[in-house]
Amino acid sequence: MKAYSQDLRERVIAAVAEGAQSQSEIAETFGVSQSTVETWWRRWRTTQSVAALPHAGGNPRVLSGCTVTIRVAVAQQPDITLAELCEQVAEQHDAQASPSMMCRELQRLRLVRKKSRFTTVSATRRG
Repeated sequence: MKAYSQDLRERVIAAVAEGAQSQSEIAETFGVSQSTVETWWRRWRTTQSVAALPHAGGNPRVLSGCTVTIRVAVAQQPDITLAELCEQVAEQHDAQASPSMMCRELQRLRLVRKKSRFTTVSATRRG
């Protein structure tokens, strides 16, 4: 979700400071929620700024430190299952990962797991 423009923030604060309307009326006028108006007004009173805050970054990836282990395991055994990879990472790094998490990590690392070509043929060739 994109941040509201600085111009909108300043117009809302000017309207609240003017005091001609209630905060709920101002929120309806400018098309924002009342809690947004309250939050901006509180920040304006304490910091004299309503500029958008920078992105906090989100949660760190659990498997970020396991990159080398994952690459080596896939290089040694290209048809390794996701569950087996999760077990190896848990043994070596004490990081619990689900198969879906491991799949996303493999996609981030651009690693492709290929089935071994040395399996038995399941059908009889004809003709």
